[in-house]
Amino acid sequence: MSGAVRSITVEHCPVNGEDTFTHGDVVSGHVTVTLEKQCRIRQLFVKFKGKAEVQWSERRASYEAKVKYFSIKRFFIIPDENKQTCTQGADFQTLLSDEYERPYSSWVPAGCHLYPFTFQFPDQDLPASFKSPSHCAKIVYTLEARLSRPMRMDSKASSILTFVPKTVSLPPLYTLMKVDLQTPQHYYKEKTMTLFSSGTVAMDVHIDKMGYYQGEGIQVVASIQNNSSHCIKPKYCVYRKHSFYAQGKRIVHTKDLLKEVGDVIPPSAHQTVTRVITIPPDMDPSILNCTIIQAEYRLRVYLDVKLALDPKIKFDIVILPTSGTATGTPGVEQRPFISPASGTPTGTPAVERSPAYSGFGGEALFSSPGQPAWSIVGSYGMHSSLSDF
Repeated sequence: MSGAVRSITVEHCPVNGEDTFTHGDVVSGHVTVTLEKQCRIRQLFVKFKGKAEVQWSERRASYEAKVKYFSIKRFFIIPDENKQTCTQGADFQTLLSDEYERPYSSWVPAGCHLYPFTFQFPDQDLPASFKSPSHCAKIVYTLEARLSRPMRMDSKASSILTFVPKTVSLPPLYTLMKVDLQTPQHYYKEKTMTLFSSGTVAMDVHIDKMGYYQGEGIQVVASIQNNSSHCIKPKYCVYRKHSFYAQGKRIVHTKDLLKEVGDVIPPSAHQTVTRVITIPPDMDPSILNCTIIQAEYRLRVYLDVKLALDPKIKFDIVILPTSGTATGTPGVEQRPFISPASGTPTGTPAVERSPAYSGFGGEALFSSPGQPAWSIVGSYGMHSSLSDF
């Protein structure tokens, strides 16, 4: 800080023990300005905003994209020439007053001064707070304070809020295909051994649904037929997939999060095994309603076969926040189609049924305008990728 301004901070009051916010929550707090001596403040305001950003570099090219969800300002002090516009303006230019409903003075004495404010999280389709481990993508909700003085550099402060949505919004294609998070998923896979093995192995795998709360268990039932010459072991893996989009390009990061191993199944044996894989309580919720950031999860069930490629099955799973509906069917919202040109909702989502790419195994990939392509795999499993990760 320079001159008379010793410090400026912006703080908020938590609404729960986790210091998280959700749709409709009120954000209250105050801006604290500490002055060494009396000075004239030309402008002082606090801004509440939400945005998504991606940025990465490949070879000699850089890619970046931004999505702005909302931006709301509350002014404490403004220049005299702007007062008429501000008092008659919309919500994003509200002029606040003190506890006695008097306007704040632009001449402020030395000492510590508090400027209280309140905002409310908009009741719109907002994605959860997010920051990628690679630091190339983020979804942030921020309080920013700015103090301006004549002939001086502006003084700034900021505070980040953690937003957890009440529901997970599904892409339009899920709704069109009548995919429900409570619908059981099923997939069958058979593989003939070659080279160093002989015979066949097959697995018929069921999971009880698609949507799981943080801390909930995934019940996996697998009917496994081992007609090969080797012992096999069922293995399970929950992994995440982060996809980032900018300027017509996509970058994907995947990471295995949970791994479990079942018992050995001998040759010429048939077994039905049940496994419950518990979702960690601190696992981040899925993000499916952001046009430039997708945070997805999958369950991979595969058979460990010696001297052969392992047959595998993948299921899409949606991680739901426990701060949402506590009982009953997990809350789900269908998000409107967002026009890439205007960035505004256009009502009923329009889906193009033209193939975007040809996936592995001849799977057809379809895309919605402004959204990543989706491939339909298996009986109920759905994979949202252009590659078979």
